Amino acid sequence: MSSSAAIVVRDLKVQRGGKLVLPGVSVEIGAGAITGLLGPSGTGKTTLIRAIVGVQIVESGEVTVLGEPAGAARLRSRVGYVTQTPSVYGDLTVRENLTYFGRILNAPEDRIDSVIDTVGLREYADRQAVNLSGGQRARVSLGSALLGDPDVLVLDEPTVGLDPVLRAELWKEFEGLAASGTTLLVSSHVMDEAMHCHQLLLMREGGIMAAASPQELLDRTGAPDMETAFLRLIEEDKGS
Repeated sequence: MSSSAAIVVRDLKVQRGGKLVLPGVSVEIGAGAITGLLGPSGTGKTTLIRAIVGVQIVESGEVTVLGEPAGAARLRSRVGYVTQTPSVYGDLTVRENLTYFGRILNAPEDRIDSVIDTVGLREYADRQAVNLSGGQRARVSLGSALLGDPDVLVLDEPTVGLDPVLRAELWKEFEGLAASGTTLLVSSHVMDEAMHCHQLLLMREGGIMAAASPQELLDRTGAPDMETAFLRLIEEDKGS
């Protein structure tokens, strides 16, 4: 494993419903940076993420996270995972939700207040989750993943359905986490979010079509934006 890699995937094959979703993916994800996992819906992003956090049955291959096999017990407090659907209890307040998840993670009590501030929910701390907006519930879910102060944070479509202002605020939080040393893997099908990332993995039909920084991909394709760059890379891929 590269000394600068937090996640290493080697020859990963995954079948779901009799279909080979990941036909042999290999990739390294750098430590202490934001890596964007981009591509159309149905291209295998969530399956790859599930394999990385150790909840996906794989046919063959190897996935290591922080030098440990994906899903290893020693990673439970070091890896945070935020699913597409916010994982919150509607009848509990923001504070009660985080207190509950904090006990599961054995997080110190003063961590609750710190996380509430990190995700910008101080004003809503005593409001039931059922009465929060979709974006606010997403922040509670993110907060629950941050309680253990993870070294790696994996986020599956964290900004889906959010308005542009909330999306921008969440990306500021992600950038702050990366600046403090956290490794983030963020999946999205929104191409303009790519420019927030230090590194990009572009997926198509279960494979990694490109792995580079946003600027490298723009330079390589001569495109004015990431959506155009992605389309040009697809054309290159078809012609190869």
